[in-house]
Amino acid sequence: MRKYELMYIIRPETEQEAVQALVEKFNGIIANGGEVSKSDVLGKRRLAYEINKIRDGIYVLVHFNGTTEVVNELDRVIKITDEVIRFLIVKDVA
Repeated sequence: MRKYELMYIIRPETEQEAVQALVEKFNGIIANGGEVSKSDVLGKRRLAYEINKIRDGIYVLVHFNGTTEVVNELDRVIKITDEVIRFLIVKDVA
């Protein structure tokens, strides 16, 4: 298993309960074939640039260990989740 880092941005109008549900959903996908080292909801912040007329977003940062199958499944599920504006999964070098 490799170390990965996942950062995703959720729409700012999303309720707090829905944000927690999304975090638990994605952490559950990771737990199927890996393990979550650290998961932080960084809160609402201004985006660097406007995306589809949205200026703010709720940032979430997750560090996890997993296989490529976990990463592929996570990528697939995040792409079809409407509440997520942007995301990025990278190999963690540290």
